Amino acid sequence: MFRLFKYLKPYWRVAALAPLLMLVEVSGDLAQPAIMAKIVDQGVAQGNLTLVLKYGLLMVGIASIGLIGGWGCTIASSIASMNFGADLRTETFKKIQEFSFANLDQFKTESLITRLTNDVLQIQHMVLMSLRMMVRAPFLCIGSLIMVFAINIKMALILAVAMPLLFTVVFLIIRKGFPLFNLVQEKLDKVNGVMRENLSGARVIKAFVRADFEKKRFAQANNEQIAINMKASRLMILMQPLMMTIMNLSIVAVLWFGGRQVAQGSLMVGEIIALLNYFSRILFSLMMITFMLMGASRAKVSADRINEVLETKVEITDPPDASTAPINEGKVVFEDVTFQYQGAGGQPVLKKVCLTASPGQVVAILGATGSGKSTLVNLIPRLYEPTAGRILIDGRDLKTIQLRTLRTAVRIALQESILFSGSIKDNIRWGKADASDAEVVAAAQAAHAHDFIMSLPDGYETQLGRRGVNLSGGQKQRLAIARAIIKKPSILILDDSTSAVDLKTEYLIQQSLKKLMKETTCFIIAQRISAVLEADQIILLEEGKIVGSGDHEELLRVNSIYQDIYRSQLEKEGVANG
Repeated sequence: MFRLFKYLKPYWRVAALAPLLMLVEVSGDLAQPAIMAKIVDQGVAQGNLTLVLKYGLLMVGIASIGLIGGWGCTIASSIASMNFGADLRTETFKKIQEFSFANLDQFKTESLITRLTNDVLQIQHMVLMSLRMMVRAPFLCIGSLIMVFAINIKMALILAVAMPLLFTVVFLIIRKGFPLFNLVQEKLDKVNGVMRENLSGARVIKAFVRADFEKKRFAQANNEQIAINMKASRLMILMQPLMMTIMNLSIVAVLWFGGRQVAQGSLMVGEIIALLNYFSRILFSLMMITFMLMGASRAKVSADRINEVLETKVEITDPPDASTAPINEGKVVFEDVTFQYQGAGGQPVLKKVCLTASPGQVVAILGATGSGKSTLVNLIPRLYEPTAGRILIDGRDLKTIQLRTLRTAVRIALQESILFSGSIKDNIRWGKADASDAEVVAAAQAAHAHDFIMSLPDGYETQLGRRGVNLSGGQKQRLAIARAIIKKPSILILDDSTSAVDLKTEYLIQQSLKKLMKETTCFIIAQRISAVLEADQIILLEEGKIVGSGDHEELLRVNSIYQDIYRSQLEKEGVANG
């Protein structure tokens, strides 16, 4: 957990100010029982009203100064902890942004959300409490102990019995509670996971009338989270009465033995009142420390989860001598490329793949589900790293090219089109932040999205709902294509990105892209053979291996797999050969 405190370093001045101000408040708290003893013994007992007023005003003054110190400490600690939490959250988010797909596969999305929100909040709260209570409680306890010894050493022996009992209770409860806090966060991950699936799949749930089933699934996850929280809370609830019992017995002992000493004349009434106050402060500060330790044990769990993200080695990074020379042509060569997902058993997803895609070529990739089509194109922008073999672009190994340079030259449009909150224009400009309005319109026209955009009340300024929920699947896909082509990249990847549009629109998009992307190397993954008829090269994948390569005419003549696909999809629809 201490490794995360480096994010507090930029705010060390205000962080250091908080405990100093708290010392002012603690000093005031420690002074008041001693002053009260003087008021009782020297003022009230002797009828000295002047002394009572004098020390009474002194107490008010000290209390006021302490109040200012406590108020200042709260402000300073809040500023430091909030900025700490914001920086930690930002740094964690930045690290996640650097993750390769292989890294992201290690963490569930809902777990990353919990770490960025609840876990950071737990640590932020711990920092806030540390700058306040973890300063106040120890100093108050130590100061009160000194004052007790100064008043009466015999009465201080009561603490020799009470404090070991308190520490034993604290140790046993924390030892049992720590594993529970880890489970609390894991169960919270599960609740977030169910919520995320339900919110993103709300339409499917309604369409299949599965709301009751999903309610039960959420209730189960929620109840599991409640159960473990209750178990952890019971420990906290058990601790308070145990500590209060020890504290009250200590106060009874002070009254009993102190009363006897007052009767013997070795102790004064005012000193008894002061001792009771100091004992209460000692035991109360110990209770605060105990609750802080419980909070620290929970924060440690959260800190470990944050550190797990921050210390995860990013699988794909730039080498020290990475080339920043731009990719101008976009010639792609796969040399005996094999790929297997980390931790996955069985056969590799891709096996010794060799292919060449030249600038201006349209390379289509066909194959059954699970044949490795998407995996193959994900290797081009280095979203994954090949297990064996290498990939060259313009004769340069991908590993020698700066990631930013590489990915700037590659644009992808996916089957599941992810759109962001904002206007349609903003979403298209994702592909080129400085694009002019004319470029935005040109890209939309090429993707055959312009007409439906103009039919909307606000045209290109139409605000999209979450993930573009107010658009149809085909409309979202066309916007995704416009976003991908607006910069006219050297390499364009269309991963089944026209699956939701009709055949006529698909054909028109292909013709537009052919004109607009004359010098672009284009990879098309398609389920429909109609989308690849005019491709310069068609790659057939089966179980991660290339089982056919050539243009439509060549494959239709010599490849039985391609012939079967062609007959099943096109001849039934009456589409003529060629």
